[in-house]
Amino acid sequence: MYTFTKEERLCNKKLIDELFRSGSSFLCYPFKASWLVVNQPQKFPAQIVFSVSKKRFKRAVVRNVIKRRMREAYRLNKQTLLYDSLLGADKQIVLSIGYIGKEVGDYSLIEKKMLKLLTQLNTEVLK
Repeated sequence: MYTFTKEERLCNKKLIDELFRSGSSFLCYPFKASWLVVNQPQKFPAQIVFSVSKKRFKRAVVRNVIKRRMREAYRLNKQTLLYDSLLGADKQIVLSIGYIGKEVGDYSLIEKKMLKLLTQLNTEVLK
């Protein structure tokens, strides 16, 4: 239940290109979420990629810390806030969450904002 496996990570270049070309997006500071409903059968209802700007955060260590915090907040909250409703609506999505904040947020801030983002994503996808 609280896992984040390889199959949940978005690695397919064609899907990533399609996501940024024709997907929908919204801001939920310090995140920018882009999503796209897909018709291809997947093992999980959502595939996701996390990104942090190299331009804004020069050091890889800092970028990795931010991505690690984002992944952990997503992993702990995806089931209740996203997967249950996607499975109920029989939809599958690909998702990109980019960190656009200017400073490194601590985990409690990132988790609080991730909860808000997943709730907003849930309402956007199910409209």
